[in-house]
Amino acid sequence: MDHFVWNADPVLVSFMGLTVHWYGALFATAIAAGFQVMKKIYQAEGIDVASLDNLLLYCVIGIIVGARLAHCFFYDPSYYFANPMKILAIWEGGLASHGGGLGAILALYYYKRKMGLPFLFLLDRLAIATAIFGFFVRMANFVNSEIIGQPTEKPWGIIFQHVDMVPRHPAQLYEAIAYLLIFILLGFIYKMSNLKQRYGGIFGLFLVLIFSARFAIETVKVSLTAYQESFLTAGQWLSVPFLIVGVVLLSRALMGKDDSPKVKQAKSK
Repeated sequence: MDHFVWNADPVLVSFMGLTVHWYGALFATAIAAGFQVMKKIYQAEGIDVASLDNLLLYCVIGIIVGARLAHCFFYDPSYYFANPMKILAIWEGGLASHGGGLGAILALYYYKRKMGLPFLFLLDRLAIATAIFGFFVRMANFVNSEIIGQPTEKPWGIIFQHVDMVPRHPAQLYEAIAYLLIFILLGFIYKMSNLKQRYGGIFGLFLVLIFSARFAIETVKVSLTAYQESFLTAGQWLSVPFLIVGVVLLSRALMGKDDSPKVKQAKSK
């Protein structure tokens, strides 16, 4: 059976000594897309759009720092404990999305203290933007032939020529498609239901959907850890706490009452 061969050049453009990689371009697109989603939400809800500049800065720092530390401490701890200065070598690769998510949450908490808006209210809105952000990041991983899947003879298997000539599950595309569908679903729920008025509901649903997808897709991924894993992968273990928090928040929101008056009070300050 013939399989699609992926052999993309990671360099998007190179001109007069300036090189732009596909990964960098798609990561920038991810940030821009998430920013535009938040901007539209802020405009619709009458929140100062200018404050998004601070949110963008805090989240980018939180995502990068959190993702780097999670990779170092959960995927290859022995190497980085022996070479602590290598933790700073982000250009060598190694970012874990679970840590990036936690970093973004901590950044948002710092931001909300300045805005005077409820934390869960902001998390609900940021969840929608994060889903589209994740889509573009996983597409960047696909272009770079990163986060590949295990060998497969399925007709949709892809040969990543930069890695080997074995058809593999396109795990990055699985995640990208899942994140895009989740983005569409959350956007629909935000516009068409009152779940956004029950703080934590959309964020809880986001956690349940994202990390259920991650848990499932981890079964076909090539392990990224430098140690022998147990019956669950590191990615699956890291997904479990997020799943539990998501179930709790979603259940609380569905059984709770409308929280919107608190938002009106916060905006009027």
